[in-house]
Amino acid sequence: MNLTYLEYGANGFYLLAVFLAARNSIHTWWLGVIGCALFSVLFYQVKLYAEVVLMLFFIGTNFIGWYQWGRSSGVKAVTSAPFIRLLAYAALAMLVTLLYGFVLHRFTDAYAPFVDSAILMFSVIAQFLLMNRKLETWWFWLIVNTLAVPLYFSRELHLTAIVYTGFWFNAWYGLYLWRRLSKSPAS
Repeated sequence: MNLTYLEYGANGFYLLAVFLAARNSIHTWWLGVIGCALFSVLFYQVKLYAEVVLMLFFIGTNFIGWYQWGRSSGVKAVTSAPFIRLLAYAALAMLVTLLYGFVLHRFTDAYAPFVDSAILMFSVIAQFLLMNRKLETWWFWLIVNTLAVPLYFSRELHLTAIVYTGFWFNAWYGLYLWRRLSKSPAS
């Protein structure tokens, strides 16, 4: 498949999924499955192997998130995670980033294995926080997008880099909106 068409398709579905996540819509999940499947093929072709693993992880968690958000018991409110837990998550992400980055560096032809691994690990945390409607998900997505934009530009995935720049702004909007929802008695 032509990389250009693959990149356009992956970004189209994923852009809509991320846009809907910030707006607290359940449709984020099924659109995310499609976008992640397309991205996994694209990232494999440009040797971003940690990104491939991440997309496969996202496919699984999109199904779980879809289930969690759509349970008949009602919509889960936006809440905050304990600060000490967030610090532990960040420390774990940094440790695993170093270990997985080393494995990729040593045993594969991966491009930018440590940055790629950092995107993987911080995305995993952000995804779990998103699935549980934790406000702090947006801080982790800001870290991910800040790292991803220059990485994608360096692999000549210009459209993807531009879209992830938009995701960076969307994360700020998601943080703003979810902060309001977390203070709302009807959240």
